[in-house]
Amino acid sequence: MAETGGAIPAEEMKKIAEETVVTVNNMSQEDRLKELSRLAPKLLEQKKKEKEVKTLPALPNADMYSKIVMRLAPYPSGPLHIGNARMAILNDEYVKRYRGELILAYDDTIGSVEKNIVPEAYDLIKDGLDWLGVNVDKIVYKSDRISFFYEWARILLERNLAYVCLCEAETLRRNRGLGDECSCRNSSRETNLDGWDKMLGGFYDEGEAVVRLKTDMKHPNPAFRDRVLLRVSRRVHPRVGDRYIVWPMLEFSWAIDDHLLGITHILRGKDLVIEDMMEIFLWNLFGWSKPEIIHHGLLQISGAKLSKTKARRMIENKIYSGWDDPQTWSMQSLRRRGIRPEALREFVLEFGLSLSEVTVPLDNLYALNKKLVDPLSDRYIFVSDPVNLTIINMPGKIENEIPRHPDFSARGFKRFSITPEPDKSVTLLVSREDLKLLEESKYVRLIDLCNLRVMKSGERGVQCVYHSTDHRDAKGLSAPLLQWLQLEDTFPARVLMPDGTTKEGLAELQCTKLDVGTVIQFIRFGFVRIDKKDHEIDAFFSHN
Repeated sequence: MAETGGAIPAEEMKKIAEETVVTVNNMSQEDRLKELSRLAPKLLEQKKKEKEVKTLPALPNADMYSKIVMRLAPYPSGPLHIGNARMAILNDEYVKRYRGELILAYDDTIGSVEKNIVPEAYDLIKDGLDWLGVNVDKIVYKSDRISFFYEWARILLERNLAYVCLCEAETLRRNRGLGDECSCRNSSRETNLDGWDKMLGGFYDEGEAVVRLKTDMKHPNPAFRDRVLLRVSRRVHPRVGDRYIVWPMLEFSWAIDDHLLGITHILRGKDLVIEDMMEIFLWNLFGWSKPEIIHHGLLQISGAKLSKTKARRMIENKIYSGWDDPQTWSMQSLRRRGIRPEALREFVLEFGLSLSEVTVPLDNLYALNKKLVDPLSDRYIFVSDPVNLTIINMPGKIENEIPRHPDFSARGFKRFSITPEPDKSVTLLVSREDLKLLEESKYVRLIDLCNLRVMKSGERGVQCVYHSTDHRDAKGLSAPLLQWLQLEDTFPARVLMPDGTTKEGLAELQCTKLDVGTVIQFIRFGFVRIDKKDHEIDAFFSHN
């Protein structure tokens, strides 16, 4: 073609295009996105239906406070899991909205025997918050504040508002159920203070003495009758060792600390009625102003079994690989699977502070994450548990090139050439799981290659005869689509699934050039995040 005006000759245009493809292929996924955003931002815009923008309601009486102060109070029995993300994100959203302060207060008092403090949980929790984009202004540890709780416990005893109870646990439970006072309730101030000193001095063992708050032994809610404020525990604490043997109960420690830390607003599940009642009762006793308490309903996530106690046990027994095992549903495990924190935040904010109890499928989170990762994820092939597929009577060589991403051809292409043997046969690899698609099918299409008529299909593989190349024929033949690989274009790979099972197989050889941490899509398999590359590719399954 002759040059006209400023037109570029075809050969030169071809050379420029090839050089551009090489340049783009050598760019990181992040750099590709930045360059595409600069050159053609409209290509990244997602066409979607307009939907109502979810906003959180205003905090009650916010204008009465010079600064909004809120707190997160995780118990360090393990990292934050997907269920904990709601409280972290809601607090963070409000603090950012009002330019307030968010306190991370590790609620690390000695709890029940079944609920142990995990030393590494402190760092794991903070790491999870950082990943979520939750900004913490101040960090405190309950285990550093025991002296405050002792001080206010003594004040209650001096004012005869609490007492040291020496009743056995069974007697305590029976009296509470019947609404009967025990003899300890009427002990003198001096007797109670002496009992308190003995508790602190180690005179009593676990279960022999507790400090109880005087409420009303005839209160309609038996659980509120003379609740325990402090008890003896000789378990060693991972931060403070055996320095303390008397530990506060949760409601007492928070009644004190919510005042001392200047908390203005508390977000809490509507099921935590006793916590409300106890804090308000104690604030009234001390004459303290009451923070605002905001409730929300229970949000359950179907398909995610959340138990830090179980997870710790499974890790200790080497059943889970660690806290980032996908079965823990921790922030670390979600990150390792390629879930984006922005998706989790949007997922949480969709439900806001609704008082309704809602059960939500994980697919809702996955749909939000897919919107974020789909434009960034190049397409590759993975064949799990591969078996041979033999094509007979192939008329000749087939060549093709496929864009790495169907919407962004600038990212490059996969090129292949299939040449039959002298007997016109070709052997390729397909997934054993796909054999079930052939049970009732007379025809099959190998994606981007050709259409085949099925001759034999069994555990050892498939034998087919060449039919045609045009993909439009496959629709008329009702042919299922199969992913495939050439043996010489493969590398061993395995994918760890959310339920802990593993899919073993072969991935496209080009996957060995991907950076660890890259999220890609295995076509017709799902989105995965590359986790390791050594003698094989290890990937974590994200979602479909």
